[in-house]
Amino acid sequence: MTETIALEPPRLTSLAHGGGCGCKLAPAVLRDIMAKMPAAAVFPDLLVGTETSDDAAAWRLNDDQVLVATTDFFMPVVDDPFAFGRIAATNALSDVYAMGARPILALAIVGMPVGRMPVEMIQQILAGGASVCAAAGVPVAGGHSIDSAEPIYGLVALGLARPDQLLKNSGGRPGDVLILTKPLGVGIYSAALKQDRLDAAGYAAMIASTTQLNTIGQALGGRPGVHAVTDVTGFGLLGHALEMARGAGLTVRLQAAAAPLHPGVEALARDGVRTGASGRNWDSYGDAVVLPEGFETWRRDLLTDPQTSGGLLIAAAPEAAAGVLTLAHEQGFAAATIVGQLQSGPPQVVVS
Repeated sequence: MTETIALEPPRLTSLAHGGGCGCKLAPAVLRDIMAKMPAAAVFPDLLVGTETSDDAAAWRLNDDQVLVATTDFFMPVVDDPFAFGRIAATNALSDVYAMGARPILALAIVGMPVGRMPVEMIQQILAGGASVCAAAGVPVAGGHSIDSAEPIYGLVALGLARPDQLLKNSGGRPGDVLILTKPLGVGIYSAALKQDRLDAAGYAAMIASTTQLNTIGQALGGRPGVHAVTDVTGFGLLGHALEMARGAGLTVRLQAAAAPLHPGVEALARDGVRTGASGRNWDSYGDAVVLPEGFETWRRDLLTDPQTSGGLLIAAAPEAAAGVLTLAHEQGFAAATIVGQLQSGPPQVVVS
């Protein structure tokens, strides 16, 4: 008779070299990899591809429907397996919402070190993801799993939008104001957690933010005066603002002091808590960012901090901004605020 030996539950984050959206390839590395991707111009129904580093692909089904498709997965950012599943699923669905679409279907992406994790932990991860999809009204209709060296979980997410509701990251216009819907600092929270320096209040804020669905994006689709949307994730506020600037061929003027921060994040940043991805982000796109003289490194770290399941960055006409802010506050994004503006000029970010 073979004796079954029960596995001791490991600390989930100890099984991975990185976590959350901090696992993403650095922007410069990704650009190099994608540089020789074949052009998609031969597919006239492909409305959004890789050209502007948008949040999802968009395919015209007919005159009334556009299919939005994306995939997102990463390694654990927290040790609680159910919470990890929730965070990963929320993050994956965000790309659909950022395109102004309604999610309709999800497929699970699962890679787990089976011999190092109890089956019950894996079940909890999947249950966490399924709970978020249920809250979004989306079935997890299948997926694919492998035995991998590190735990990986995420989703393929599909959504639908009308052609006139589709939002891109490249549609900004001169004079548009930029609205950010969630505070910054999730990456710093994650680094503090790994260093056992995150208190209970910070952890609670981290979970609340990373599991808050960006459903406001669906409401923004087709809204008058809303010209562009993207979600702020692994490249930080600076990186995703720069993608907006490049897509529109405009300059983003960003007000650093206006960006909302999660509780306690500034103190952690001042004390040198940061992720490795923050530095990689700056090395990748810092040449396209203009900082004020004497701008402190910790402040720069806040702007390059990778946001797992971060907020939406919305470009809206000045006359539409008040309505967008009201909508955000009504939908539970209490920290939503104006953080900058798009202006004529070279595609760069100028920080003040």
